[in-house]
Amino acid sequence: MRQSPANRILLLIKTEGPQLAAAVAARLGISSEAVRQQLTKMAQDGLVEAVSEAGAGRGRPRQLWSLTPTGNQTFPDGHAELTATLLTTLVTQLGKAALDAVICAREAETLRRYRQEVDAQDVQSRVLQLAAVRTREGYMADSWHEADGSLLLVENHCPICAAASVCAGFCRSELDTFRTVLGAKVEREEHILLGARRCAYRITPL
Repeated sequence: MRQSPANRILLLIKTEGPQLAAAVAARLGISSEAVRQQLTKMAQDGLVEAVSEAGAGRGRPRQLWSLTPTGNQTFPDGHAELTATLLTTLVTQLGKAALDAVICAREAETLRRYRQEVDAQDVQSRVLQLAAVRTREGYMADSWHEADGSLLLVENHCPICAAASVCAGFCRSELDTFRTVLGAKVEREEHILLGARRCAYRITPL
């Protein structure tokens, strides 16, 4: 199904961060005027907002468009409110040990599934396989080589953000799973829960 211009703009800003209107037009192959009209309407709907940034020279500040919290909510959230409520109730009624057991069970099941799909011989290929799996799960993942020889795995969305905000153990568990599946050193450099736009992991072969 062909996406509407508004949805294409939302996706571009979500995956690549704040954008100039002219850059959006160039990337999507539509006129700058059409992009400005879309952004203006989306701002009225509370989906995006413009932040002025001083440009080179003495010209007017540039306007960078970014997603608002409402704009971010247009992407899958994994039933955020229900998830957060259930986890809070679980801890209240059964104690933290019950939540730890849930996290451990989820980690074991995730590890089992990932090992079936992430099975390449070299680390770079395993990272690509993991990015594909995570994208199917809603994380909007991508990966590439860095100049220092390490690899970067980036997740532009977190469909379990509500659960992770209630219990950081979910994030710890995912990091441990990545290390096991990839057989590499994995460090989280950016974290959505700490206010970053995305989660980013630097991966270095052992």
